[in-house]
Amino acid sequence: MSDTRPNTFNSTSALEKGRDIVARLNPPLEGQLADKYDDLVPDFAESLIEWAYGRHYARPGLDLKTRQLCTISALTVLGGQTGLQLKVNIQHTLSAGATRTEIIEAIWQMAVYGGLPAAINGLNAAREVFEELDEAA
Repeated sequence: MSDTRPNTFNSTSALEKGRDIVARLNPPLEGQLADKYDDLVPDFAESLIEWAYGRHYARPGLDLKTRQLCTISALTVLGGQTGLQLKVNIQHTLSAGATRTEIIEAIWQMAVYGGLPAAINGLNAAREVFEELDEAA
């Protein structure tokens, strides 16, 4: 039986598409992931870049900014244990073109779905990222 689904990746590999997206959001990310995790899980960084960014973030249907706003919303609802990933993705969301107000509103909307503690944790993560960026500027 043949697969009749359209090929959304054309001739560009998912890894190449993922690397293109990461180059826009956080150029040193793949190297940082490799340094931290490839000794534990060989090819962890490349796998994450290919799968998450190249097969999910690169899909048609939503722009990168919207996908990043969805990501920070999901991480907010998941709660405090995602704090480090939330902070990284807040930075990625800014790089994707979202404003600080859009980020805060996406996080605050999650108070309805994840509860006030989750939203407060998200707001605290956003404040930390914004303060770090302001200090670096």
